Amino acid sequence: MSPVIEEHARARLITDGPLTRPVPVDLRYDATEDPRTVHITLPGGTDWAFGRDLLERGLRTPIERGAVRVWPCGRTQLIVELHSTDGVEVFQFEIRTLIRFLARTRAQAPATATPSDGTPEMRPSRTTPAATTTRPERGAPATRG
Repeated sequence: MSPVIEEHARARLITDGPLTRPVPVDLRYDATEDPRTVHITLPGGTDWAFGRDLLERGLRTPIERGAVRVWPCGRTQLIVELHSTDGVEVFQFEIRTLIRFLARTRAQAPATATPSDGTPEMRPSRTTPAATTTRPERGAPATRG
């Protein structure tokens, strides 16, 4: 089995208007790169990388780290809110899609890899160069005073 897990998924982009729209996203995990990190690549190539444990905890209870907020929405949906200098993007995922993806990442993770609370919640992706990202500042770590 390859150490890289990639899954194409659909999320719903939540907007201020009355309608949401489905968008394709890619979920990615590479145990050799960092066994504690997952990536969500949005339309246009914008890549968010953050601690796998953030998604796992967000399936059960609201959690926030830096510019990323995750919380369950009912029994079947998960909300992922991403803050950047461009503003806020909110995506709604099917929980079963993320549970399946996270189960595959746990099976692939090295036995010595354990999540730590010091895991960065997001950082620029090493696999998606800024030149191909439509909003390069999106992947930049948020600073808080």
